[in-house]
Amino acid sequence: MLAAMPDSAPSPLSAGGPALRDGGDACPGTLRLHRADDGALARVRVPGGVLSADRAEALLAAAGRFGDGELHLTSRGNVQLRGLGAECGGGLAELLAGAGLLPSAAHERARNIVASPLAGLDGSPALGERLAELDALVCASAAAASLSGRFLFALDDGRGDVDALGADVTLIADGDAFLLRIGPGDEVFRIPAAEGPRAALRAAEAFLRAARDSGAWRVKDLPDPVRSELVRAVGATAGPAEHRPRPRTAKAPEPGTHGPGGTVETTPGSGAAPETTPGSTDAPETTPGPGYVPEATPGSTDALPDAHRHANPHGPAHTAAPDHPPPDPPASAAALAVDVPLGRLTPGQWRLLTATARRYGGELRLTPWRGIVVPGPFTGAEAADALGALAAAGLITSPDSPWTGVGACIGRPGCAKSLADVRAEAGAALGPAGRLPVYWSGCERRCGHPHGEWIDVVATPDGHRISYVRGERRDPPATVRDDPAALAAAVAAARARAL
Repeated sequence: MLAAMPDSAPSPLSAGGPALRDGGDACPGTLRLHRADDGALARVRVPGGVLSADRAEALLAAAGRFGDGELHLTSRGNVQLRGLGAECGGGLAELLAGAGLLPSAAHERARNIVASPLAGLDGSPALGERLAELDALVCASAAAASLSGRFLFALDDGRGDVDALGADVTLIADGDAFLLRIGPGDEVFRIPAAEGPRAALRAAEAFLRAARDSGAWRVKDLPDPVRSELVRAVGATAGPAEHRPRPRTAKAPEPGTHGPGGTVETTPGSGAAPETTPGSTDAPETTPGPGYVPEATPGSTDALPDAHRHANPHGPAHTAAPDHPPPDPPASAAALAVDVPLGRLTPGQWRLLTATARRYGGELRLTPWRGIVVPGPFTGAEAADALGALAAAGLITSPDSPWTGVGACIGRPGCAKSLADVRAEAGAALGPAGRLPVYWSGCERRCGHPHGEWIDVVATPDGHRISYVRGERRDPPATVRDDPAALAAAVAAARARAL
């Protein structure tokens, strides 16, 4: 049965709406499964990455009942289930709909919304109400059902983390207003905060009208004159224009413990149609790395973290307790942040995260960097105990972990296109955490690769090709033949590359 299933097959409950593009949208969802070598896979949209403990438990139940039991995070803070049976679509959709994870069958692949994971936790503006409003507006719009599964909304709390991802429509909190950005350009429009979600939806609907002739999936795909006219038309009704370049940094961000002061969506190597998230020329400026998120000092105006950043860490699916323990806790913590090895969570890890969320803040926040924030509040002792337990379960809780910055696609045996078991190879090549993240790909598709500045390792018929990437620039590659020791040394040297 599975071999006969098309690459993106609608389930019996599929809404079956008309496709805007001639070739159709191959992005998987929960009603349209994708075939992979290890079974079918489903992508469950989680707007803003925000999951209640009950919905997290429902996802675990779905993974166990229909799939391989594991949960895979994507570069848009969504969840992918793998190893599904070809005929599970109806039962899976029914379970997810009952948990509130499928509010509209017609819009299930259009609910692509990323949000700043630390919003409201560290002195930054809370975004929960605006996130819920935008999701509801998208689900209520007949036109929005035609948005591609690649189209992306972003809600940024002002720190620039998800603004740097180059979404199609971005809302940036700025005092009592939002700045509206269309596509990856540097022009923004100031609008009252209360009007932000509706303005974002109107911009998406305007994009659909602009894309009729070209069949573009993303704003960036529009012909230049059409894209310029779209921005002009949206600006005519949105508000005054301002010049605000997307956030850029001089080097790849470094993860670490949080303190005051200042992606292509697929699960790596899923083989599913990638939901490309174009990054800025350089990496995002402030994203949550592993550790504690101390509570903001009352009246503080500099509570956003800047010294503790995230560099797309990935690691193995099953790890022993990390070699590096969590850092010393603060007196109290607003949240905990962990990185997820390879974005892949075992049932035990997910169960522990869900139990921790239920005991404290009641929710999990999945990040676009394949990490998880667990809101509190926590006392210092509670934070230490909880983070210690998460570390013992194999999650990354310290930036000193050798897995920090290591990523890989699914590789063999899950992907037929892969030339190697790149996850095993990444583990064999581990060394001290490097300055630059490294991403291992089993083929030229590079599913799930990071953006910004990184080391690209690609399996080829002749060995492995290693190159330094920064934005659109790629240095001439070096090829290492089938020599594991030489490969590990070459990757370590590349990651230690000086500024």
